[in-house]
Amino acid sequence: QDFRELRASCLSQGLLFEDATFPAHVSSIGPTLLPQEKLWQIQWRRPTELQRNPHLITDGVSRFDIMQGEIGDCWMLAALGSLTLRKQFLENVLPKDQGFQDDYAGIFHFRFWQYGEWVDVVIDDRLPFLNGRYLSVHPRTSNEFWPSLLEKAYAKLQGSYQNLNGGYLSDALVDLTGGVQVQFSLKEPPPDLEEILRAADRSRCLMGCSTSGQSRRNIELRNGIVQGHAYTVTGAVKIPYKNGWKHIIRIWNPWGHGEWKGPWSDNSPQWDRVEPKYREALLRNKDDGEFW
Repeated sequence: QDFRELRASCLSQGLLFEDATFPAHVSSIGPTLLPQEKLWQIQWRRPTELQRNPHLITDGVSRFDIMQGEIGDCWMLAALGSLTLRKQFLENVLPKDQGFQDDYAGIFHFRFWQYGEWVDVVIDDRLPFLNGRYLSVHPRTSNEFWPSLLEKAYAKLQGSYQNLNGGYLSDALVDLTGGVQVQFSLKEPPPDLEEILRAADRSRCLMGCSTSGQSRRNIELRNGIVQGHAYTVTGAVKIPYKNGWKHIIRIWNPWGHGEWKGPWSDNSPQWDRVEPKYREALLRNKDDGEFW
């Protein structure tokens, strides 16, 4: 589908685009994502029906724009959270030639790396709702729609929203960059893992991590970590602590809330023994899903 041709055609006819190849229908959701009775209760809404003044992007693109919905696609959203930290890669995936202000015709497009080339995926902007709530990823700012539209394009690429329900973070990182992925098992980590992470961060690599367990059950442990869940690695630093140095790693939860409660968490006593300049630079004490 040619995005520019389709948009021009819709504008000339005064129509809003309806994508016949990924329709506003249960077939696009998938047969087993929800119980049958709920599947038929899904309603599709355009951002222009939800908000008086919708935007694709407001105040730039950030991981904190993302809050995972009912679909178990933390693997993809963790990769997306990492992509927002690397603006030079983001422009490949999120073309700038679109929005709700100029030439709006209910049509958007996004790019993903598939089998050695960038593939342009066209969608309409009808989003699935169940009982008035987003089925898909929902925006932290109510009128910003890039996360839910990008997720819809990725669902179309994969065949349905159901096909996003469980997957591998490494696959999504490749699909969003065309890069090469490397994995480390934390059961037997390399002895210099902290240095590898700091070097990767300096080299502007995208990074994520995940816990083992059943992804469909989302059991939150007492320490705040979720089993069978994917996270974004958003920073790795070495700071002076007591009489030596401490490596700490910053991690973000695609739920947009729910954090680690152990050492180096937002309210942990370790921060009391860190020099104020480091504490002020590194610590954001709020329930935004991000923690050291």
